Amino acid sequence: MCRGVSSQESINSGDLSKFELEYKHTRITVLSDRNLEDEAMEFLERVYNELERYCHRDGFFLISYHPVEVDENAPEIVRLMAKAGERAGVGPMASVAGTFSEQIGRFLLKNGATEVIVDNGGDIFLKIRSERVVGIYAGNSKFSNRIGFKINPDETPLAVCTSSSSVGHSISLGDSDAVSVVARSCPLADAAATSIGNEVRGLNGIRKGLKRAREIKGVNGVLILRGNELGSWGKLPEIIGI
Repeated sequence: MCRGVSSQESINSGDLSKFELEYKHTRITVLSDRNLEDEAMEFLERVYNELERYCHRDGFFLISYHPVEVDENAPEIVRLMAKAGERAGVGPMASVAGTFSEQIGRFLLKNGATEVIVDNGGDIFLKIRSERVVGIYAGNSKFSNRIGFKINPDETPLAVCTSSSSVGHSISLGDSDAVSVVARSCPLADAAATSIGNEVRGLNGIRKGLKRAREIKGVNGVLILRGNELGSWGKLPEIIGI
């Protein structure tokens, strides 16, 4: 059911404990200063099943490439995804991986963790107490695994979500190697990465993608990688070589 993004990032984890959450079509990596694996797994199963039941009732929610209205009584995860899709101009499932990342991250913070990094296939939610570097994987781009974001604690909570047309199984109508969006909202960052990536195609593709990024309210900044090309817009964490 879940269509996560295709690109992956590497994170310097320092002294955080690490565990994996796997349930049905979802595999999520969690780094945290408190091991709440059992509690997080129970939470993931509950939220995933809420979304799955809703998709059975409303199949259009699952397949639409355009924003979908949902009832105000829909589960929270459904409402978050619908809102992100509406703001980015894409279907709600474009935000599914980022929504799970943030939901789990905030659950951990509410239950005693003070530092968390949740990575759902390249859609990352961070609340950190020490500097971390998120490296960007971009397939055959010359920048792949060579640059990353240096993120300071005072910039978090923060989302870094990546979409790609050349890596993985996510659906993109463009031809980017990586579109990495930074925003306060992880559902929005995920949906925006898809929306921006759809515009990165053909001549002046990166320019068209940056124009789209400026149109989406709530996006802090975007980094676009395509082959030997790189473009950025907005307020991004410091970009460093790795």
